Amino acid sequence: MIQDNLKKVQERIHALDKNQQVTLIAVSKTKPASDLQQAIDAGQQHFGENYLQEALEKIDSLKNQNLIWHFIGPIQSNKTKQITQNFDWVHSVDRLKIAKRLNDQRPEGMDKLNVLLQVNIDNEPTKSGVLESEIDEILTHFENFQNICLRGFMCIPSPDNAEQSFAKMAKILQKHPNLDTLSMGMSSDLELAIENGATFVRIGTDVFGKRA
Repeated sequence: MIQDNLKKVQERIHALDKNQQVTLIAVSKTKPASDLQQAIDAGQQHFGENYLQEALEKIDSLKNQNLIWHFIGPIQSNKTKQITQNFDWVHSVDRLKIAKRLNDQRPEGMDKLNVLLQVNIDNEPTKSGVLESEIDEILTHFENFQNICLRGFMCIPSPDNAEQSFAKMAKILQKHPNLDTLSMGMSSDLELAIENGATFVRIGTDVFGKRA
């Protein structure tokens, strides 16, 4: 089933993205390592996890398979050390303090950690992320970080406003030509996200099925 689901999602992506610029991140939170292994056997390489302890168990049990791990959940300060030691990408950097901790705690000898700034694009009080008006000031601080590489932005738009929010995110990225990544779009709105320039789509339900 997972293999078939992956194929269907890839077909949806390819229908809009003929140049294969969009990468599918299989969001595997709450799913067992055996489900991830099915996806790996079908060729999936990028996996997104929200919960650190659960993710670390899977990373350990699936090691040596050339996987790329994305942390996409909220980040508490006391979790930054393990996140920066175990992940290739972090999508949910929502304040400068977290960026600094990820930078300072990245182990020597590892490649730079790719990070995305999470933007609260609809100014929702219940959501994490920097406001659009704060972006430029925050970006100036990233020049001081040697062990992380800011690649772009991530957002989780309000469902009733997704198209407009994705378009705003595309404009934000265009203002920063040195950045190249937009992480946006989930199972229900990946087409809208790709049409507005998403380079990562984060798909859980349509790959692994509904969560229990």
